[in-house]
Amino acid sequence: MPRTVDDLLREARALLDRVTPEQASAELEDGALLIDVRTDAQRATHGVIPGAIAIGLNVLEWRLDPASEWRIPQATGHDVRAIVCCQQGYSSSLAAARLQSLGLYRATDVIGGFEAWRDAGLPVDPIEP
Repeated sequence: MPRTVDDLLREARALLDRVTPEQASAELEDGALLIDVRTDAQRATHGVIPGAIAIGLNVLEWRLDPASEWRIPQATGHDVRAIVCCQQGYSSSLAAARLQSLGLYRATDVIGGFEAWRDAGLPVDPIEP
C-alpha cells in the first residue's frame, strides 16, 4: 500500500526533538539558526520573526549544507542548530527531517509553527512595504 503524507509526517517527527516556540526563542537568543520557510506572501501577511532567516523550501538543503557552494555563511558545520519554522508546523517537520538526512543532526522544528509563535506572544515584526 502506498504511503501517505501523514505517514511521512509521522516518520519525520519520530526523528525530531521538536521545540516549543518559547524554546525556539531562547535557542535563537543563544545562537541557534531559526529558519523561516514560509512563503513571501505568508511573511507579508502575517509578519516575520526578528532574527529568523528566510529560506525557501526549494533551496533549503543547498543553503544549509556546509559542503554546498550556495550555503549561507551561518552553515558552518553539521553540528549547527537549525530550527525550522513554517506557518503551522507541518512542512517544517518534513524539512527538518530532510536536513537531518543531510547530516545536520541537530535540526528540528517549531511545534505549531509561526502561528504558535505569535499566539505565545513572542515578537513578530511587520514586513516593510
